[in-house]
Amino acid sequence: MPSLAAADLDRLRTGISAALGEFLERQRTTLAGMDASLTPVVDEVAALAAGGKRLRPSFAYWGWRGARDTGPGAAEDDDAVLRAVSALEFVHASALVHDDVMDAAATRRGRPSTHIGFAARHAAYALQGDGDLFGTGAAILVGDLSLVWSDEMLRCSGISEAALSRARAVWDTMRTEVTAGQYLDLLRAAGGLPGPDGALTVARYKSAGYTVQRPLQLGVAIAGAGPRAVEATTAIGLPLGEAFQLRDDVLGVFGDPTVTGKSADDDLREGKQTLLIALAEEAADAAGRRLLGELLGNTSASTAEFDALRDLLESTGARARVEERIAQGTATARQAIADAPLADDAKAALDALAVAATSRAA
Repeated sequence: MPSLAAADLDRLRTGISAALGEFLERQRTTLAGMDASLTPVVDEVAALAAGGKRLRPSFAYWGWRGARDTGPGAAEDDDAVLRAVSALEFVHASALVHDDVMDAAATRRGRPSTHIGFAARHAAYALQGDGDLFGTGAAILVGDLSLVWSDEMLRCSGISEAALSRARAVWDTMRTEVTAGQYLDLLRAAGGLPGPDGALTVARYKSAGYTVQRPLQLGVAIAGAGPRAVEATTAIGLPLGEAFQLRDDVLGVFGDPTVTGKSADDDLREGKQTLLIALAEEAADAAGRRLLGELLGNTSASTAEFDALRDLLESTGARARVEERIAQGTATARQAIADAPLADDAKAALDALAVAATSRAA
């Protein structure tokens, strides 16, 4: 696999941040012109967009770079493509805000979740009515606005009309999938889609597809590449996207809070029905299943009790099996990257991103 300096990936991330910043400054002017009280809304979207690893736009950009010489996309301006793929960060921000509302999550990336932050603002300004309802309503609207802005940033990016038309088909599929995946997550939390297969179905549509597969396809679509490159995005994206989400699940329970920005108890307290939990339920004895039933989703459980639950996830072999699946998915994706009909520099970048996505600590 060709090598790629980390500085090249850092430069891309810097460019994505700059594109987002320029777009948000224009939106800040627009909202401030409507009413000064809207400033906290754009501030919240900006705070959400400021965090993260820029994986989605990075996968999309390198998908374009890898396939641009095989189709009409070679003529697209690099900065315009960068703006187009940066719009993925607003899709992600929207999903995070809505997910936190549905999970009643208290923190996100080391700061209060959007609905918690706006509830606190309600109290600080002694506004009328129920502060929690105000926070929830504001968060829903922040998430909706992020999704609206994702469309605007893609449409106004400066890529050609032909490239935009090709990109829209992937874009629409991706946004449908992630929204459907959010519902499947709700359904599983309510007892639907049981077992490991149900957990993997939720993971695929809620996160895995729009993290790797669809961003790669977006870049390849902008490039106007042929069917072989499109097939390669699926061969890379499905196993890598799943491995990414499973790593997220492991970090949600075993991660270092000073690195992840959230308590390691949150996923257990919220009762998230991940593959970790499904595998533990299958392997546990009666006492272990009783422990799961008593503690998972128990908002009043202590850290010591959740430590006992973490011990169960270890002793049943659930964590080890998930780690094995992460390793297998990563290896499969890296081989697919090596075999893909893409330019060498893009292969090197995608391989580095694959490792970063699945071996991360946050």
